Amino acid sequence: MCPIPTSSAHLPGGLILVVEDDPLILEFLCEILQEEGFKVEPQTSADAASQYLEEHAPEVALLLTDITMPGTLNGADLANLVGERWPEKPVMVMSGYETPETSGVRHPVAFIKKPWAIGQLLDCVDGAFKSKAPRLH
Repeated sequence: MCPIPTSSAHLPGGLILVVEDDPLILEFLCEILQEEGFKVEPQTSADAASQYLEEHAPEVALLLTDITMPGTLNGADLANLVGERWPEKPVMVMSGYETPETSGVRHPVAFIKKPWAIGQLLDCVDGAFKSKAPRLH
């Protein structure tokens, strides 16, 4: 499940790659995040998101992906790709059917179960960013 944030301060400015095959949910997610000050890049499949990452990985601050999607890659595959190629990037996965464990995600991720409330979603995004924040020693 999502880490509990220590404060409600969002970290706007970074680009969130939002991957969801349902166009209504994708549009709703993007609207919520844009209202919070985030830039978003919507993609309707993990395959398209993988191609986007190949060209724009440095700009992406967070991957937010559904697990269950049609195509060559699903959201778990995409989360694993990011975890292997860009381990410093936070990843957040969501599903109404699976968990990161049951879907084969091999890297630490934030997880939110569908259906979610807007506040839960934003708390989970905060927690995902904070999980990869640089630690001060």
